[in-house]
Amino acid sequence: MVLQKEPAGAVIWGFGVPGATVTVTLCQGQEAIMKKVTSVKAPSHTWMVVLDPMKPGGPFEVMAQQYSGTKNFTLRVHDVLFGDVWLCSGQSNMQMTVLQIFNATKELSSASGYQPVRILSVSQVQAQQELEDLNEVDLPWSKPTAGNLGHGNFTYMSAVCWLFGRYLYDTLKYPIGLISATWGGTPIEVWSSPRSLKACGILKKGSISRDFLSGPSEHSVLWNSMIHPLRNMTLKGVIWYQGESNKNYNRDLYNCTFPALIEDWRQTFHAGSQGQTDRFFPFGFVQLSSYLHTSVLDDGFPQIRWHQTADVGFVPNPQMPNTFMAVAMDLCDRDAPFGSVHPRDKQTVAYRLLLGARAVAYGEKNLTFQGPLPKKTELLARRGILSLIYSQQIQVQRKDSRIFEISCCSGHQCKWLPAAMNTFSTQNLTLSISSCHGTVAAVRYAWTTWPCEYKQCPIYHPTSTLPAPPFTAFITDQVARH
Repeated sequence: MVLQKEPAGAVIWGFGVPGATVTVTLCQGQEAIMKKVTSVKAPSHTWMVVLDPMKPGGPFEVMAQQYSGTKNFTLRVHDVLFGDVWLCSGQSNMQMTVLQIFNATKELSSASGYQPVRILSVSQVQAQQELEDLNEVDLPWSKPTAGNLGHGNFTYMSAVCWLFGRYLYDTLKYPIGLISATWGGTPIEVWSSPRSLKACGILKKGSISRDFLSGPSEHSVLWNSMIHPLRNMTLKGVIWYQGESNKNYNRDLYNCTFPALIEDWRQTFHAGSQGQTDRFFPFGFVQLSSYLHTSVLDDGFPQIRWHQTADVGFVPNPQMPNTFMAVAMDLCDRDAPFGSVHPRDKQTVAYRLLLGARAVAYGEKNLTFQGPLPKKTELLARRGILSLIYSQQIQVQRKDSRIFEISCCSGHQCKWLPAAMNTFSTQNLTLSISSCHGTVAAVRYAWTTWPCEYKQCPIYHPTSTLPAPPFTAFITDQVARH
């Protein structure tokens, strides 16, 4: 087990006989280094203590003793470490195991070298009401092994979660606790509380397309059973990989439901941990990758990618503070055994999440963790070009004649037309707009389900290898409004 280290205090809680006294002792070897006393509350039958903040390290033993009349009970948890605890949640791309990704054999063989990283996997359970405790776990707190990381397909431990935690340990050099709570084929509504859905005007279950939907679809049933029971835990942060199942369900509300879920989880974990989990704990997520689709006109994935940023194009932003994002649209996988919607390169996904966590969660300065976005456009109609000025340096890997599009308007009708990449420099790129014989009203980039082949999108940051994220922007007074 890993408990959250300083500056927060780790919360220990449990169940017992109302009125009974509970003493929680933290021991190292034969020495008791901390003792907390509380009582079991009625009618919830629960008790809770907050440990004093601890430096990272271990191992320790946690002992809980309950005294009620003549009945005494003692429970011990051995090999407890203090470090950072991260919750990992979402649908099947978060659920994929190490066995299903590239270089699985090598990844599994290295697991034994990461004993200070501990893993816990929550069982897939649905509930109609908010549960106070987990019904069951697939994997209790464990040291990583090839067996529990490669137990099967979509079972036990998340590969993205594991790799993210492993990379964190390589960076921080202290214990990391990872909790996986995932279910493939699920829309965001099942992971959302009724109050967060109500904030977005969603009051009851609607008609759900079966596209990418193979798991539970009833609103809040996984929030109730797989997230709410964890709320007392002191966390460092959350990472999230979900959105495919909202491609055809409440897609236009995702720019509300996703920020609302983040805000609600933050409120809930902060309150449940008696203020120990930070009120605005860092929340990282993966922007949707690519998949092969028969219709080139389907913009469900591009819309979700955009909505994942609350229609801003980047995070953190005022609607989504203290968040970070891994762009994954260039990590496509035509030959993926479980379909192209499940690309196997989860190492790059986890590494891009790590960069975001280092900058946002751990405050590392002068670290590039976002791909380049244009900060301004200049429409030079007489020269037939649209100039994009980027806020960062850009590396143009190749010129593409179709990945940029312009909205060409004539009369009251507008149509998206390809705009070929023309000249480029360190922070500037020009597009040809000669195909438009009307007014250029907007520009967008990578607005397709499959924008490019593997790591072959046209624009990256030159030193970080981070791809430019998709964007759409109106052209108003020669300034791009994302």
